Amino acid sequence: MRPGWRGSLLAALLVAGAALPAQAQLFLASRPHPEFAIGPLFVRASVGPALGPVTVDVLWSLEIPSTRSAGTLEQDLYLLWPGEVGDLTAPGPPDPALARDLEARGFATLTEGRLPLSALSLYHVGQDRKPEPLGGAPFVTYVRSDRAFGLSAPATLIRIPWTPRLANRAWLVDLRLRVPALVKPERALWIEKAFWGPRHVVSLGYYQVQGRALFPFYFAQRDRVVPLGEAPAELLINFADADHLKVEQVVPESSTRRLSESLESTEVVSTYLDKSRGVAPQQLTVHFGYFSRLQGLAVVLIPLVFFVLGNLAGPLLQRLAARLHRTLTARVQLGRPQATPRGRQAGPVVSRDTLARLVPGETTYDEVIRLCGPDAEHHEQLGAPGRRTLVYRGRRLVPYRKRAFWLLSTLSHWDVEEHTTQIELEDDRVRQVQAHVRRSRSAAPATP
Repeated sequence: MRPGWRGSLLAALLVAGAALPAQAQLFLASRPHPEFAIGPLFVRASVGPALGPVTVDVLWSLEIPSTRSAGTLEQDLYLLWPGEVGDLTAPGPPDPALARDLEARGFATLTEGRLPLSALSLYHVGQDRKPEPLGGAPFVTYVRSDRAFGLSAPATLIRIPWTPRLANRAWLVDLRLRVPALVKPERALWIEKAFWGPRHVVSLGYYQVQGRALFPFYFAQRDRVVPLGEAPAELLINFADADHLKVEQVVPESSTRRLSESLESTEVVSTYLDKSRGVAPQQLTVHFGYFSRLQGLAVVLIPLVFFVLGNLAGPLLQRLAARLHRTLTARVQLGRPQATPRGRQAGPVVSRDTLARLVPGETTYDEVIRLCGPDAEHHEQLGAPGRRTLVYRGRRLVPYRKRAFWLLSTLSHWDVEEHTTQIELEDDRVRQVQAHVRRSRSAAPATP
């Protein structure tokens, strides 16, 4: 930096793209090897359902060693923001020295102005807790251009004038920006957007100065980096309208989620910065989406609709499937054509060969059961002890092919045979055997 500059540099980039890393703040002192630290530090973004430009507050104070006085360490601070700062400005003239220094370094300036700068008391509450204006912070938005890579992304250099509030532990200095592209959309299918709403991602980071417009400042002033102190340093994202918010993923997983104690219907996602990592980049990323009342009801209504339709349509579909199955099995048959059609049988059908082996007066009851099977009806006569009748009832369906196409055949009709066999026994021996067969023809008989 130029010798006339007194201060340090706070480099920040808040990016919410999946392909681009989020970059963030870095404090630099005016003189090498600063004897103070940053603490506490809070970088807070406020996101709402409108998903427009995001208001970001950078709140911090300085930790001054007990052996030094604030007067001997007095110096300005600088904030290098990796992007445009939006239209949230404060009254007052810009600082021409910022633009001249940037142009001397080969940058091209775009816009100039002032950002709101105030101090917030930590001990005043209620109506007494009002921000104390500090006159604003001059800024310049610029770009870098070279033949190899062309124009860089815009960055903004902000000068923060020294104020005794920086060294007062009872106050926090608040620099407010409105970042236009902090929230970025995520890719999703149209059906996901229709039922669950669009999805977005927002990121906050710290100690990442990889941008082409950021790194030269850090590299030239790396011996002036101000470390984080013992006080808390935290990245926070406030999500308004928490009743219609769906947070899908938070990185890192150790981040905390809670409802705001002071803001109504606001969910806070935060993570503490690890001071032991030095200047290693740290980042907070949230994948989220806002849904309407109708989309919120869809989570309940869609399963309910499928449940109701399933209960109503299930029996109907089952009946249609059964009817289709009966029709196909009655009219179509799979398999190679055979000389003797293969039929279907239900119940016991006693063959002629088996009946020929039943000899009246000789064949016993046990032999009948062994030859004809146990599936018989037993009829006994109460007036004639020792007499009973076994009745075998069976049904046979014989198909007749009409046309054959390799393994697929169409059927012209079915022959239905109703078999009834009566075997009378007296004193457990066969007395008389009668067999009745009734034949009929059917186009589509019921499946046995």
